[in-house]
Amino acid sequence: MYTSGPPLPTPSHPILDPLRKALRSVIQGKEDVIELVLVGVLAGGHVLLEDVPGVGKTTLAKAIARVFDVDFARVQFTPDLLPSDILGSQVLNPREGTFAFHKGPIFTQVLLADEINRASPRTQSALLEAMNEAQATVDGVTHLLERPFFVIATQNPTDASGTYPLPEAQLDRFLLRLSIGYPSEEAELRMLFTHQKNEPLDTVPKIATREEWLSLQESVRQVRVSEDIAKYVLRIVARTRTAGEFELGVSPRGALALFRAAQANATLAGRDYVNPTDVKTIAPHVLAHRVRLGPETRYGGRTEAMLIREILESVVVPT
Repeated sequence: MYTSGPPLPTPSHPILDPLRKALRSVIQGKEDVIELVLVGVLAGGHVLLEDVPGVGKTTLAKAIARVFDVDFARVQFTPDLLPSDILGSQVLNPREGTFAFHKGPIFTQVLLADEINRASPRTQSALLEAMNEAQATVDGVTHLLERPFFVIATQNPTDASGTYPLPEAQLDRFLLRLSIGYPSEEAELRMLFTHQKNEPLDTVPKIATREEWLSLQESVRQVRVSEDIAKYVLRIVARTRTAGEFELGVSPRGALALFRAAQANATLAGRDYVNPTDVKTIAPHVLAHRVRLGPETRYGGRTEAMLIREILESVVVPT
């Protein structure tokens, strides 16, 4: 059970601070966003960035691949993109009369799915199996993806022209949904001078290896979660299923996502145990895209994130 005297915080993993520093060198003034993206990286989940063009989404994805020295691939989603353009296809060798599988860009460690909601739902669905099971099935043959496998997808606001809203099943595969937003005037001024003579992304150092990334993810799974904290997570999730403002509540996958994200948040805080603050800090970013507003709430001006925060204030916190 959760007790009032948890152990003292343990030292942060030695590569976390260098990771933060490297990512902050290319994304100015967005320390909170970088922390949340690192939650996704450590928890083994995927991140959806919903924002206007030009705020650094692509740069952030490339920087993550560079600090871990892993393969990176980018797919620009367009209305004419096909599933085979992502997964790969069987190609005929005319000389030998045989087919060979040519891997698509999904066979990488960091995949940037740029403007994912500009592709048709059929193409979007090509990512589902890969994001959930780290594998891709093409023509009845299953191909395993090399771990770690991290998708960082971007999408334009859903009211932008030429976009398809992501279905619930697709949204549920993303651990977090975030928005970078515009930088402050001070941060944007630093950015101008930082880019004056060179491209900061070109100087991002290698901080860790693929094996160390996997080790970080394994250490997150060892972070202790008391029974009271686990019940706290379930009470929050259950409230989304009974709240009248929602016509669709959080799924069991969402409960597991909140559990794992809280473990990652504790790791970033230098602790080997989860406390209620970890859950409250991360819950709006994990749960808001997993619910659907009811018809009476949809046009009332309150967002999913606002309602999740209201639920967090109403659910009793373990002490």
